Amino acid sequence: MTEEDSSSSSIPKFLENISGEGKSIGVLTSGGDAQGMNAAVRAVVRMGIYVRAKVYFIKEGYQGMVDGGANIIEAKWESVSNILQVGGTIIGSARCQAFRSREGRLKAARNLVRLCITNLCVIGGDGSLTGANLFREEWSGLLEELAQNGEIDKDAVQKHSYLNVVGMVGSIDNDFCGTDMTIGTDSALHRIIEVVDAIMTTAQSHQRTFVLEVMGRHCGYLALVTALACGADWLFLPESPPEDGWEENMCLKLTENRVRKKRLNVIIVSEGAIDTQNRPITSHKIKELVVKNLGFDTRVTILGHVQRGGTPSAFDRILASRMGVEATLALLEATPETPASVVSLRGNQAVRLPLVECVQTTQDVQKAMDERRFNDAVKLRGRNFEGNLKIYKRLAIKLPDNQISKSNCNVAIINVGAPAAGMNAAVRSAVRVGIADGHKMFAVFDGFDGFAKGQIKEMDWIDVGGWTGQGGSILGTKRTLPGKYLEKIAEQMHSYNINALLIIGGFEAYLGLLELAAARQKHEAFCVPMVMVPATVSNNVPGSDFSIGADTALNTITDTCDRIKQSASGTKRRVFIIETMGGYCGYLASMGGLAAGADAAYIFEEPFDIRDLQSNVEHLRNKMKTSIQRGLVLRNESCNVNFTTDFIYQLYSEEGKGVFDCRKNVLGHMQQGGAPSPFDRNFGTKISARAMEWITDKLKESQGTGKKFVNDDSICVLGINKRELMFQPVAELKKVTDFEHRIPQEQWWLKLRPLMKILAKYKTSYDVSDAGKLEPLQSQQGPFHGEPANI
Repeated sequence: MTEEDSSSSSIPKFLENISGEGKSIGVLTSGGDAQGMNAAVRAVVRMGIYVRAKVYFIKEGYQGMVDGGANIIEAKWESVSNILQVGGTIIGSARCQAFRSREGRLKAARNLVRLCITNLCVIGGDGSLTGANLFREEWSGLLEELAQNGEIDKDAVQKHSYLNVVGMVGSIDNDFCGTDMTIGTDSALHRIIEVVDAIMTTAQSHQRTFVLEVMGRHCGYLALVTALACGADWLFLPESPPEDGWEENMCLKLTENRVRKKRLNVIIVSEGAIDTQNRPITSHKIKELVVKNLGFDTRVTILGHVQRGGTPSAFDRILASRMGVEATLALLEATPETPASVVSLRGNQAVRLPLVECVQTTQDVQKAMDERRFNDAVKLRGRNFEGNLKIYKRLAIKLPDNQISKSNCNVAIINVGAPAAGMNAAVRSAVRVGIADGHKMFAVFDGFDGFAKGQIKEMDWIDVGGWTGQGGSILGTKRTLPGKYLEKIAEQMHSYNINALLIIGGFEAYLGLLELAAARQKHEAFCVPMVMVPATVSNNVPGSDFSIGADTALNTITDTCDRIKQSASGTKRRVFIIETMGGYCGYLASMGGLAAGADAAYIFEEPFDIRDLQSNVEHLRNKMKTSIQRGLVLRNESCNVNFTTDFIYQLYSEEGKGVFDCRKNVLGHMQQGGAPSPFDRNFGTKISARAMEWITDKLKESQGTGKKFVNDDSICVLGINKRELMFQPVAELKKVTDFEHRIPQEQWWLKLRPLMKILAKYKTSYDVSDAGKLEPLQSQQGPFHGEPANI
């Protein structure tokens, strides 16, 4: 379904009208394991049971399907309890040679038919999905052959005449075309970035060069995003080999960085890195080259399977849960004519794409690399990969000053509001893109306070080196609005001849932008292009589905919930009440609840009363009678003035007497701290670079004309809206803002609230109007007003 179809649909479609009565779903994980697979399995099982379908685990992938017997067992609600935080896959995965033969597929078909399983959910890579599609195409022929052999009766052939197949891609390499992100990629990046951050401190101490090899035999996505997220000096990818003579160029670059007083060098290598002749470039070869030519103290670290391990990130849990639910809906809605589909992520939307097309394009990438058509390989990987590579090159390599055409424009960057992890990555990106575009870049320290006092400094390329991994705000940030300083800020803008302004911050930044827009009539200095990049843990800025810093906060909440739940493993019948930040915005509580497997999440946007609290207590009392004897309840800090965390804790304690006991925890400012997550580093880097490109385009429009910017479209918020990256004028956003509660009037994540309730076994209403038909792979966009957004 296109965006147009979805929005113009006047009759919402609800889950209550979808029934799985009489249907059986088999779920398997195949190929390499990936963190988040368990969240996907859990979502398929619980959504399937919720709509009254039978769901079966198929253990050990296709091997279990071929062997049958105890490998195919019915899943119960409790079967998938307490697995969200577990890495790998609880139902096992195995390479299966037998399934490659028709004889093996005959055995698999017989085992499925005997249990009436005609709906298959496959979580794996492109090889696993290709096998599933072949199995689907052969299904009727396999059944006919089984009937002829007397292994099944003729009625079974008629009754189970077709097989529905829906795939989800579980692969840490993010090597599947058609989706912005595969399950497991974000978690693998977490493992890598933890190591990179640790290595950078020791490398700096000893002035070392580190060569870090990450996974990706055929796809360089992990290496590329790692390089972006840590500001690596050099990068080796299979899709984009270095040009001939790279050895001298790399050594020159490393030397230049040391001359600029940089105490360390980081080189990121994808395990499948090659040169333009398709010869492998190994990490040990790179080390030998650096030692021989430069004499630098050099170390090699090969991360290996540690990247596949560990607990899944909040992003992967939410992604896998959304995809698992969407895959179940796709299976229930499928007809004999429905082709095999794969559930993918486009921008911020789950979509269904034709499996065969996606697999073919993925295989075309390898073919292009084999034929040394590397530009084609990069394009086939998709806009996300191509965009990341372009930005990395812009930020990693500074052209000599005499090769940069000067714009004679000065651009200022300011952080406003509370600190958010990823702000520094955004500042670094903006400074370097601005310098590459020929501007002079100025940093404003301590928000609008500092702006009024003239705490402004010109920033050079090297000044922002090493900023991507730093938490908080190096520039300093304050909640103060510009209103009372307008005269002084205008003077400073005139004094420094500021031609454009980039604001990085939260709701205060948005309010500040509105005040600057209103002051344009009085102060000519504000008639310049201004753009805001949202950065706040609350994720409450109108005009964007995501804000820099929210992902890091979500991971903090999820990790804490995991530890709290683990603390109850030896104590049965315990309920934890956790208070999260977010002001009046319930994003952190809701998405944290979905990622941590909470039983309830209380938020301001969804009013509740004492009857709802009583209902939740009763739900938990019933839950304690099962084998799942623990509960988790999240509460947004401003969800209700009377139903405080203490009140809810005391109510639960009183009502749960004799059945469960309670503990409470207020997470507080730890949600704002810590090193930024890979998502926030990457998102901050990309969105800030795009904001600077917009500023450059605007300044080019006025070059030599002395044009003053007074139109609404010259003062915008840049954000992701569904599948679009959009510059939206603040004048327009005012109309969709709840200023009293500092939130947008409509928030996309509220549609995901019912998922948390369904997966916690509550009966609820869930609008599935957005779930739709297959979309073609190439037509990635609907009727757009912005640019394609890539997560």
